[in-house]
Amino acid sequence: MLSHHTPDSIRAPFALYSHGVVVPPGTRVLFGSGQLGIAPDDQIPEDAAAQAELCFHNIGLLLSDAGMDFGDLVRINSFVTDRSFLQPYMRVRDRFVTSPPPASTLMIVSGFAREIFKVEIEIVAARADK
Repeated sequence: MLSHHTPDSIRAPFALYSHGVVVPPGTRVLFGSGQLGIAPDDQIPEDAAAQAELCFHNIGLLLSDAGMDFGDLVRINSFVTDRSFLQPYMRVRDRFVTSPPPASTLMIVSGFAREIFKVEIEIVAARADK
């Protein structure tokens, strides 16, 4: 079982995330590559929220393929290309993140390999074998 830590002795998180998560010994760990807002048919929505939706949809499929779900997320690293995309991204993220939430970092970056992409999300997940 993952152990989530948000000590009262440091400032509370700005959003829905934990300051730290401990993964116990003997746990399977999944490191997910950055997911972009692109559909299987190569369609890329213009809207940052729609791209984030696709990213989390793909992450859900990746987790499922590994026998995991969003409750197994240990860490989310997210990247957006403009400050105006922070809130749309966070609204989408908050629909997928369970409680207690994973550790998380959200950064504004100058861009991705293709200019049309506005959001990229990578994850780490862990689940104990039963």
